[in-house]
Amino acid sequence: MAYPLENKGVLSVVMERFEKQRLPRIMDIKELVDGGDKLNQSDIKFLGEVLNDTKQYAHFVSSHHEYHNLFSHITNLYNNIISKALNNEGSITKISTSN
Repeated sequence: MAYPLENKGVLSVVMERFEKQRLPRIMDIKELVDGGDKLNQSDIKFLGEVLNDTKQYAHFVSSHHEYHNLFSHITNLYNNIISKALNNEGSITKISTSN
């Protein structure tokens, strides 16, 4: 099965969109959650769209090792943002193992 990212033009557009549109917004959201703020619906929708796109790119990245490091950093960034956002919402509770 051919993936659109195999086309250098498509890959170039995806990378440019990430660099100029998505990464700046992701970093703004990270700054919000790092400051203890909660995400609004627009932020949540945006992160959902980005995560869905990222899942679609996973197969491409698995066969193109030159993108592994970038992909790993991006997914770690998303995970950190989501974890902090959940913590800011009070949704994460510590589980006690003591009786």
